[in-house]
Amino acid sequence: MIKLFPFFAVVFFPSFVLQTPTATEIIKTSEERMRGKTLQGNMLIKTIRPTYTREMEMKLWAKGDDYSLVQVLSPAKEKGITYLKRKKEVWNWIPSLERTIKLPPSMMAQSWMGTDFTNDDLVKESSITNDYDQTIVGNDNVLGRECWKLQLIPKPNAAVVWGKVLIWIDKKDYLQLKTQSYDEDGELVNTMISSEIKMMGGRLMPTQMEMTPADKPGNKTIITYKSLTFDQPISDDFFSTQNMKALK
Repeated sequence: MIKLFPFFAVVFFPSFVLQTPTATEIIKTSEERMRGKTLQGNMLIKTIRPTYTREMEMKLWAKGDDYSLVQVLSPAKEKGITYLKRKKEVWNWIPSLERTIKLPPSMMAQSWMGTDFTNDDLVKESSITNDYDQTIVGNDNVLGRECWKLQLIPKPNAAVVWGKVLIWIDKKDYLQLKTQSYDEDGELVNTMISSEIKMMGGRLMPTQMEMTPADKPGNKTIITYKSLTFDQPISDDFFSTQNMKALK
C-alpha cells in the first residue's frame, strides 16, 4: 500500500514553540501536500524481472481521497485499459473485451498488471489517515535526509491490504522517502524507496519510486513521473464509469 505521489514544504510553528507534530499530523500534512486539491500527470512504469523488462506509460487524474482514474497509454496491447476509484468503489474497463468490471475488496491485494504494485497501491482504495492508527516509533536517515519513522496499524474492521506499514517521512520537506509493508503475520512483503527529488508541477517531490518484493530476488518495479500538474479544476463527473470508456 502504497501512495503513488509524494512531496512537501515546511510546517511552520511559532518560533517560541519547539514541538514535534503528532504522527497523524505528519502523515496528513504529507498526504495533503502530495496530492494537492487535484492532480494530473503522466508516468512510466518499468517492471523488471530476471529474464525480461517491460514498460508501460500511463495517464492519471486524482481529486482528493475519493476520486482517481488511471489509463494505460502504451504498449498497444494494453492501451485504453482504465482503472477508476469513485469513493469506495473500484472499477476496471478493458477495451478489448468491451467490459467494465467492479473489483471486490479481495482483489485489492493482487498484483496490478503483473507489476510489484497492488491494485490498492494504484487507486488508493484504503486511506492511511482514516484506516490506520499512526505512531512515531523512531528517527532515521534516508537518502541523507533526517526522517520520522512512523508505524501504521489497521483500525479494527478496516478493509485494508496490510497488517502493518512503516513509513519514513522527511522532517524538512515532508517527503515520503521509504515505505515497508507487512502482512498479517508480521512478515515483510515489500519495500518502496522514493528518490530523484526535484521540482515538478511547482512542488519539490521524489519523481521516482522503486518497489522491491521481499521474497522475489531480481524483481522490482520502478515508477517515474514524467509530468504532473496540480490544482486544476476537475469535475466529480469526470470520474465515472461512462468516462472510462470515452477517454482518448
